[in-house]
Amino acid sequence: MLLVAGLADLAVTTLDAAVGTVRGLLRRSDAAELAAQAEQDLMARGRLVLDRYAAVPPAHLEILARHALARRAADDV
Repeated sequence: MLLVAGLADLAVTTLDAAVGTVRGLLRRSDAAELAAQAEQDLMARGRLVLDRYAAVPPAHLEILARHALARRAADDV
């Protein structure tokens, strides 16, 4: 997991440098804003990927217990 997070950090750092280069090349009035938005979007996607794979799924028996409680509650109503 730490290896993946380290690789993601390296990718973001490399992307930040590339975005800086692109900003320098474009020099349009809205280019810096577009590049900043693209960088924020990619960082958000990276966070989502890390959150998706870092989260531990619930145990199978826990899921079964929740279903049983939901059934019992539905039967009581």
